[in-house]
Amino acid sequence: MAKKIIIIGGSAAGPKAAARARRLDQRADITLIQRGPDLSMASCGYPYYVGGVFDDRRMLLSTPTGVVRDPKFFMNAKGITALTGTEAAAIDRKRRVVSCTNLADGSANELSYDKLILATGATPKMPPVPGRDLEGITTLQSMNDADYLRKIRDERVIKKAVIIGGGLIGIETCEALELAGIEITVIEALPQLLTFLDPQLAKIVENHIRGRRANVITGNALAEFLGRDGKLTGVKLVNGTELPCELAVVAVGVKPDAALAAAAGLTVGETGGIAVDEFLKTSDPDIYAAGDCIETVNRITGKKAHAPYGDLANLQGRVAGENAACGDSVRFPGTIQTGICKVFDFSAGITGLSETAARAAGFTDIETVVIAGPDKPGFMNGKLLITKMTVNRADGRLLGLQCVGAGDVGRQIASGALAVMGKLAVTDLVNADLPYAPPFSLAIDNFIAAAHAMENKLKGRMKGIGAAEVKSLAEKMNGVFLLDVRGPDEYEAVRLGIGEVLIPLGALRKRVGELPADKGATIICFCTISLRGWEAAAFLASQGYTDVRVMEGGIAAWPYPREK
Repeated sequence: MAKKIIIIGGSAAGPKAAARARRLDQRADITLIQRGPDLSMASCGYPYYVGGVFDDRRMLLSTPTGVVRDPKFFMNAKGITALTGTEAAAIDRKRRVVSCTNLADGSANELSYDKLILATGATPKMPPVPGRDLEGITTLQSMNDADYLRKIRDERVIKKAVIIGGGLIGIETCEALELAGIEITVIEALPQLLTFLDPQLAKIVENHIRGRRANVITGNALAEFLGRDGKLTGVKLVNGTELPCELAVVAVGVKPDAALAAAAGLTVGETGGIAVDEFLKTSDPDIYAAGDCIETVNRITGKKAHAPYGDLANLQGRVAGENAACGDSVRFPGTIQTGICKVFDFSAGITGLSETAARAAGFTDIETVVIAGPDKPGFMNGKLLITKMTVNRADGRLLGLQCVGAGDVGRQIASGALAVMGKLAVTDLVNADLPYAPPFSLAIDNFIAAAHAMENKLKGRMKGIGAAEVKSLAEKMNGVFLLDVRGPDEYEAVRLGIGEVLIPLGALRKRVGELPADKGATIICFCTISLRGWEAAAFLASQGYTDVRVMEGGIAAWPYPREK
């Protein structure tokens, strides 16, 4: 007798689970239940549809060959019954039945199952402030949201918009609406945007956004939506500031949609997601769950995590579909929470733990390094990357990698992700055999260069110092000597203006007498990316100076205002 498999949820994890189950069991009776009208939506593509990167809405719902994934496609190509416009109202675990309602005519139905997969996704959070029912307030979570914002983009009537939340979706929406000529203000309650990044890199991204004519307000939360005649006219912040706007996009995160599971008596975890084991099985042996509705485990910390990422949803759907069809034969090991987003001409990405997250997770003995440099040679029009590496000092194991810039951030994060998952140490990374040719990378890729810099720090060959500490020391005027070893032309074009002294590296050996006479003085060396700064520091150490430091990442990674 054919096994009956029901999947509730038709966005990412659900269709993937259904397709995997079908490929492994050609006899199974598979039914996919979806509340909305669309199936297998590429939700991560919504901002780019809104921004006009592509105009054909169907591309969000299509296979790579352009076939729309509708119920007819699922039946003809895969032999899967897809019920759109159908709500799964309840689960009777004893009878192994799902009660459904047809939203078009209100008719009810019951579907029996042998195995059930929950892929109910997540719902957007909404700040509990007055005025949230005004017209002109939206999220970017659904196809309806994308259609609404695309209509606004195409009509070109709205002039001002605010985005509540400076995370991935907020930043991507900022770009989409700015491309439509709308004046944008991003409001983030926390002190920085993109909180998965450490503050220095987040500030660099913020500076780039500001350079694209978008306003950014951090450390100030939404207090109220303002309106007239039922329509949004502005927002009020907690400090009393009022900003006029005709559109507000709320992007303050999502929460797992575990209501159906909870009503059925399934265990819900500490993060609010459905609790599952390594096979993605819930507390009921006949029910699996996958995607944004579940909680998983962080592979580095061992702690529970909610990781609502489209790629993870697909991977989890594949595991759940295989186990539902074939028995518990494959495992989902958890997440290291790798993420990346496009920020106008920049990208920002992370894999594993930032320094902030590592310390919060209990890693007390860690080392970090920041480097800057092009992703490719200058003759191949290389673009800047700023990379931060975090390692566990005891064993040199890579805990995380962050990267921002106009260069190929994705390559760096992908390399770092595999290293984090493989629990590789710096000693493994310094001679990593990565693909090289000038059109694609430097001979020593940025990822390997970061490992080289980290090795120098771990072996005590380089004392690094971050931009924030340099700025603090300069403001205190406590006698540190700031040594800029670039050339005069570079100095005239760009300089920090924090009391630095220019002595080009090529002249340093002849001008040692201009340095502090006290060999114990703190000297901070830097250049554009601090490669020459590192060479200067090595030379000064050979001259008996005992406290020579390199400003990591150089001027390229300086996130604060400059003199010019």
